[in-house]
Amino acid sequence: MNYDSHPDNNDHLEKGSPKTRRLSSVAADYCCVEGGDEDLYLQQAVVFIEDAIQYRSINHRVDANSLRLYRWYYSRIWQWGLGLTIAVVLMLAFIERPSSFSYTSDPRFRPTPWEPPCGLTEGIEIVCLVIFAIDFATKSYLIGWEEFRKCKWLIVYILAVSASVIDWALTLSMYCDQNLRVRRLIRPFFLLQNSSLMKKTLKCIKRTLPEIASVILLLALHLCLFTMIGMLLFAKGENPKQNGEWEAYFRDLPTSLSSLLVLLTTANNPDVMIPAYSLNRGYSIFFILFSGFGTYFLMNLLTAIVYNQFRGYLLMSVQASILRRRLGVRAAFEVMFCQGRGQDATHSEEHVERVRVDASLQVMARVQMKSYYRQAIIKRVQQLSDGFIQWEAFRRLFDELDKDRIKEHPPKPEYNSSLLQGLQLLFSHYYVTVVGNAVALANVMCICTILVLDSEKSIAERDDYYMEVINCFFILYYLMEMSLKILAFGWRGYLSYRNNIFDGLLTVCLLVLQITIFATYRLPFPKWNPASRGLMSLWEMVRLVNMLIVVRFLRIIPDIKLMALIASTLVDLVKNLRAFAGILVVVFYVFAVLGIWLFQGAITAPGQRSVMSNSSMTNITVECGSYEQLGYWPNNFDDFASSLVLLYNVMVVNNWQVFMDAYTRYTTQWSKVYFVSWWLTSSVMWVNLFVALILENFIYKWDRSVMCSVADVERTGYETTVQLMFRMKAGRGRRGDGFTSLQGRKAFPLEYQRHVR
Repeated sequence: MNYDSHPDNNDHLEKGSPKTRRLSSVAADYCCVEGGDEDLYLQQAVVFIEDAIQYRSINHRVDANSLRLYRWYYSRIWQWGLGLTIAVVLMLAFIERPSSFSYTSDPRFRPTPWEPPCGLTEGIEIVCLVIFAIDFATKSYLIGWEEFRKCKWLIVYILAVSASVIDWALTLSMYCDQNLRVRRLIRPFFLLQNSSLMKKTLKCIKRTLPEIASVILLLALHLCLFTMIGMLLFAKGENPKQNGEWEAYFRDLPTSLSSLLVLLTTANNPDVMIPAYSLNRGYSIFFILFSGFGTYFLMNLLTAIVYNQFRGYLLMSVQASILRRRLGVRAAFEVMFCQGRGQDATHSEEHVERVRVDASLQVMARVQMKSYYRQAIIKRVQQLSDGFIQWEAFRRLFDELDKDRIKEHPPKPEYNSSLLQGLQLLFSHYYVTVVGNAVALANVMCICTILVLDSEKSIAERDDYYMEVINCFFILYYLMEMSLKILAFGWRGYLSYRNNIFDGLLTVCLLVLQITIFATYRLPFPKWNPASRGLMSLWEMVRLVNMLIVVRFLRIIPDIKLMALIASTLVDLVKNLRAFAGILVVVFYVFAVLGIWLFQGAITAPGQRSVMSNSSMTNITVECGSYEQLGYWPNNFDDFASSLVLLYNVMVVNNWQVFMDAYTRYTTQWSKVYFVSWWLTSSVMWVNLFVALILENFIYKWDRSVMCSVADVERTGYETTVQLMFRMKAGRGRRGDGFTSLQGRKAFPLEYQRHVR
């Protein structure tokens, strides 16, 4: 987890403000002052390089005790502990009143949920708040008062912790009978402030809002104009039989706006136009023009604007991260240069910017980084023969951090036997994989055929003899294929392919399940009883085997170029879009808490008015397509878990008007504001952002795949972090040491000079 010390104050890094950075032509003066403590210089260089690797600011204390505290703060133990604390405090919403601990959220069948005793969740929460306070105090001390005043996130951090503690005390004073807990809305902030990438994403969203707002304003104008035209077209007439459209969708202004807003999402199409269309086919022109211009033109235009503007702002925002890396490397060079000047008088007199190779090796041995990057950098350092490294060479050492790691497979084992050599040559060939894929396809087709034939049969009527015989044959083939591949590639070589790990793991699971079936129900024989039970019923075990076989068929993905490209893009999105997922979690969390505050218990259990099964008679008459008739009772705001599910269903926009209509009837017309706000935030804003990012990742990967084979696409790790996205765009045209605004002989931050003195 990267912790950004001042994400909102990075302009000085880009503009080269003299208040925060100056050309350090006085480097020689302060080097001589601190010349005695070699270990402190090395420790400073280690921390600065770690800052560069993690894109952190170097504006922090650099005395020996502070550096030890700084490294502990950014250690994996503390950062993982802080992440776990954030997860715990967010998960409290599932346990607190109203508790989500019930097997169903349907008010007709939901039992009384378990409620935690007073003080349980409050005790857990105060421990988390204490950890946040320690985190704030440590961070504030390390960056110093001047940086603290410029960091808005840290100021809001202490305010959030203080407000949470006050609200926590109020809850205890009311014996946990407080329904409105303000600190629930504050909790997502702790997730945001702990990720610099989330902060950058929020900043980019804020800058993109004006462009999005202009299109939304055009959408609103489009909606209002067609609403007025619709109310004029479908006004109430003298003939009641011709008032169907007016009565259902255009009775008044709020109803008309809601009807056309839902039509904009296509959720009520063609229902909204059927009453008028049945009278005159010409009325369809109105609805086609509305949805055609609004849905297919303006909404897609919004996606294009989000893709263009947000990507540009995001790439611009990570310039500070790239500069932090350059500054960290430069700072490490400077302190090592000072350490060298204190020991080498000749070097001091020559005024040549260079550091000792042995000092560089000592620093790299102590830096916390991935082992293969360390080995690559140390290897390049050891290739230098004169014992010193000049600045340009030192800077280029860390270009290794930007390179993909190409995984090399272990060499194949060497056999003396000609038979084993022939088997090795045969089963290491690519066509063995093709044959294995064909066999897996045949296995899946056999399962599909038997499922189609037995789809109408009950469990007692099924005979799984043939399916088990077929599965036994295929599992034996899978086992033989895995064994011969291990023979051909060796154990380490076999496991070096992720495809083989996936394939082998499922094969072992299938073998274990099949042996369990034989041990429990004996070998396959005709008229097996699928309903017979051991630890599990025979039918359940056979189903589990078939599901694993179907999942194993995914092994074909890497062997089909376009499919492999799409799959790898999805994997990259999952791995590298954590910041966007984190902000989506925050938005869901906030709207779920607001939904509980506004609508908890609004839709009550129907009791005597309960809607029975579709084939049963009901005590009341419900409108077709309504919340009650569709049986949407589990979708409510009665607890946190059900609120999340309801918000997801609204985000998908299918039948979202049903929820809006139900809460309008059970509460007030103003409830529509909540649902429309959620639709704009989730479906319009966030889904468009996600589509834009998928396009960016896919287009970039497609461009690379045109020039690469399938093996190259699988072998090479795709650089999808936003820092690397920026690097590919803005990396061209830079010169010198890579400082866009730090061109100079000894660009060096003033804060570092102050602390080191």
